[in-house]
Amino acid sequence: MDFEQFYRCYSVSSIGKPHAENGDKIIMPPSALHRLVWGPQVAYPMLFQLNNPNSESGRVTHCGVLEFVADEGFVFLPSWMMHNLLLQEGNLVHVKSQSLGKGTYVKLQPHTKDFLDISNPKAALETALRSYSCLTTGDTIMLPYNSKKYYINIIETKPPSAICIVDTDCEVDFAPPLDYVEPEKKPAPSTLPTKRSQEVEEDEQDTPEKVAKFSPFTGSARRLDGEPVLTQSVAPAVPSPPELKQRQLESENGTNKKGSKSSASASLQHSVKLVFGSNVNWPADATPKVAPNNSSRQEPLHKSEEPKLQAFTGKKYTLKG
Repeated sequence: MDFEQFYRCYSVSSIGKPHAENGDKIIMPPSALHRLVWGPQVAYPMLFQLNNPNSESGRVTHCGVLEFVADEGFVFLPSWMMHNLLLQEGNLVHVKSQSLGKGTYVKLQPHTKDFLDISNPKAALETALRSYSCLTTGDTIMLPYNSKKYYINIIETKPPSAICIVDTDCEVDFAPPLDYVEPEKKPAPSTLPTKRSQEVEEDEQDTPEKVAKFSPFTGSARRLDGEPVLTQSVAPAVPSPPELKQRQLESENGTNKKGSKSSASASLQHSVKLVFGSNVNWPADATPKVAPNNSSRQEPLHKSEEPKLQAFTGKKYTLKG
């Protein structure tokens, strides 16, 4: 004959045992232990089925037993269990002994996403379920972790709708939390047409007024002697080698006049020597020749007659001084 009895129920916190809230075990009177032990059949662990006789929902749950120290006629339950059965303090509850098979699968659903933020949810779940003897489909259990309470729905159990989890290997699966919101999947925009349209727009906007053309040699000219640059340049006429030789012979023989000697000497001087600086005497009757590049530079003039170049005419010195 199975054990079956009606009791007045209260929460375990009302008798100063808040630690009993962490689990599914109830506190029963000593008379229940006497009837269970001396009964015809006793199954261990001792499991019980609870239901609210005043509720039309027909909800039932299952639990184990923690102690047999309650006053006669009373039973003390965890608060979450009373909430599942819609029981208030002092209501009647029907308690019946029950034998459950070993569970192989359970699917859980946390109420909040905070449970997923735990560093190791699997270890936390295994530790919390050590205080439970059985699980029932449709129940909402409470798991404490780091001074915080996490409520979890029992979505499915296998093989029956109520299983025993004592000394058994059970596969655990998780459903998305109740407050989890699936992110909206937006179609990825096609980047290729957009890129091409932007290139077309840029090509249309690139007018000659906006795009500056490359102009080489647009800087300003500077002279090495620091003098201002003139608008026109004077380039010396360099005679060809036969003409240069003829003028040199005429200059040596004195056949040319004084003016022609000065011109040949000046032409020879310009062909072999570059003059940098501004301290040069310019004759009044000198006529500059304009070069095709329209840059101006005055031709330095020298004396009518210049001595011939004599190499190695300086003094010699020794390293000893």
